[in-house]
Amino acid sequence: MYKSYSMELAGRTLTVDIGRVAAQANGAALMHYGETVVLSTVAASDKPRDGIDFFPLSVDYEEKMYAVGKIPGGFNKREGKASEHAVLTSRVIDRPMRPLFPKDYRNDVTITNTVMSVDPECNPEVVAMIGSSIATSISDIPFDGPISATMVGLVDGELVFNPTSAQKQVSDLALTVASTREKIIMIEAGANELPEEKMLEAIFAAHDLNKEVIAFIDTIVAECGKPKHSYTSCVVPEELWDDMVSFITPEAMEEAVFTDVKQVRDENIRQIKDQLAARYEETHPEWVAAIDEAVYKYQKITVRKMILKDHKRPDGRAINEIRPLAAEIDILPRVHGSGMFTRGQTQILTSTTLAPMSSAQKVDGLDETETVKRYMHHYNFPSWSVGETKPSRGPGRREIGHGALAERALVPVLPSVEEFPYAIRTVSETLESNGSTSQASVCASCLSLMAAGVPIKTQVAGISVGLVTGETDDDYLILTDIQGLEDFFGDMDFKVAGTHKGITAIQMDIKIHGLTNQIIREAIARTREARIYIMDEVMAPVISEPRKEVGKYAPKIRQITINPEKIGDVIGKQGKVINKIIEDTGVQIDIDDTGMVAVCGTDAAMIEKAIKTIETIVNDVEPGQIFTGRVVRIMNFGAFVELAPGKDGMVHISKLAKKRVEKVEDVVNVGDEVTVKVLEIDKMGRINLSMKDV
Repeated sequence: MYKSYSMELAGRTLTVDIGRVAAQANGAALMHYGETVVLSTVAASDKPRDGIDFFPLSVDYEEKMYAVGKIPGGFNKREGKASEHAVLTSRVIDRPMRPLFPKDYRNDVTITNTVMSVDPECNPEVVAMIGSSIATSISDIPFDGPISATMVGLVDGELVFNPTSAQKQVSDLALTVASTREKIIMIEAGANELPEEKMLEAIFAAHDLNKEVIAFIDTIVAECGKPKHSYTSCVVPEELWDDMVSFITPEAMEEAVFTDVKQVRDENIRQIKDQLAARYEETHPEWVAAIDEAVYKYQKITVRKMILKDHKRPDGRAINEIRPLAAEIDILPRVHGSGMFTRGQTQILTSTTLAPMSSAQKVDGLDETETVKRYMHHYNFPSWSVGETKPSRGPGRREIGHGALAERALVPVLPSVEEFPYAIRTVSETLESNGSTSQASVCASCLSLMAAGVPIKTQVAGISVGLVTGETDDDYLILTDIQGLEDFFGDMDFKVAGTHKGITAIQMDIKIHGLTNQIIREAIARTREARIYIMDEVMAPVISEPRKEVGKYAPKIRQITINPEKIGDVIGKQGKVINKIIEDTGVQIDIDDTGMVAVCGTDAAMIEKAIKTIETIVNDVEPGQIFTGRVVRIMNFGAFVELAPGKDGMVHISKLAKKRVEKVEDVVNVGDEVTVKVLEIDKMGRINLSMKDV
């Protein structure tokens, strides 16, 4: 027998089955929301993993194509590696869950969400987040939950919760908020320049709904929850700590970390570790393995004390001061656009590439409304950007997440396809990193797009603020533009991107059990102040608006619309007509089912020639029109001229020249390009032309 629990959530029924499946996992919940079904499971190892100083949590969101009645595309008809969307969803689930496990827990934990059925009206992502919370809360794994998550949209100025697929298509907001009973623990958002106050209203409304779901989860845990198991606590030995603090005094540690040069600080800490290793190798060899963890903890205490009590940041900045900033464009001469943004020891170089819409990314996922992705932002983080050496294995989850965040920040200001018929790719290369590279990539990408001549609506900038908290909710300090050390040892990384008008993207990561409403208000206000400064004082002096034309190396695209019934005429039998146009002009031609024709090339004259050829094919030829065509056949009585592939006309020998012509070859030969005038279209549909009447 299994137990089933239900509640009404945003107008639909959420049902949770406990004990129905996956009995050997530490915890499992079969989630139903409408006709969406997600199996959420959690499993933990019996013993801690040796030799690590972090909590080994893995979160997976597995998209099964059968959930939407599809067989995977490509040659391999089996689900392969996680899609970009699945990776991003896994990260969104991980971020609110991770802080609620014990800090000294080192057992491997894997949370898996298997999407088994998808109802377009009921988003599987929010179901997976709630399912992860339930499965972990009822398990025997130590966890200070539960949490809940709510998605919020904004349709016609009204907030909608857990929006349907149709609502998401017209929404000005895509917000996900995760909460504990008391506080907000995670925010992820994309928005169409939403004012800060409206964003705050949506965040707090989602938090209120999360409280209702948590009350529902509490009833499940009360009846089905297992006692939490004991575990081996991985903490720094007290004797080691006391000896280290007496040997490396707090003043010495403060001096080691108090510098704005990351390499100097790293060297100072390395020397401290070497001193401790030399001290303990003979007397306490069992302590040597714990030195890294001990020094990390010591640095954290030192930095937090300096900031919270003394209002001193490691690099000497004021609490609301941004690091030195610089912006440049046109760094790379042959690319279609480039921009570089530097913030202290964080530096991003972004290149923009423009291409026909046929180069847009095809998407094969569970969301059947998203099949093509026109704008792609990719973010790279090589190890040398932080002075390390390791082989490149392709983008990891962090790189995918940072790229998606910058992409989300810039999408609201991009022109429509009708305004700018290009597929657009921006690539952000991290050249140097000391915190907040994702937001630097927003700034660099905005510069690059404007330099490339992409007519974006307005500038976008991003900034990250941090947080250090004390013993009470009122004891905290918000830091503008956090560097790496403040991110590592602080409690929050609150990233906000936007325009002068409003917010376009948010991503909030925290390491504590949630934020109060007041902290969130202050953080958003601080980011607005900083991003406006960046746009007005740093970016605008370099390039204040998009260039009027795309660069000389970028492809030029012209669009025309033809009667959809004429598409076959343009393509021709087995593609012969369109291929002939492409061969003659060197352009690329894309035609969609609506009759939209995009002609792309680097030579404006050839683009114009291709356009005229297509218009000749699809439009009826009328007397009086002038054409330039090629002589394709000669007879005794005249010459046949190809006006367009598949459309010829004849110039009678009497119409070749103003003087008498004895022989056609005296005037034209096969292959000659000639200008002709249409005299008439006879009853048989034959086109009669003249050269002498042009």
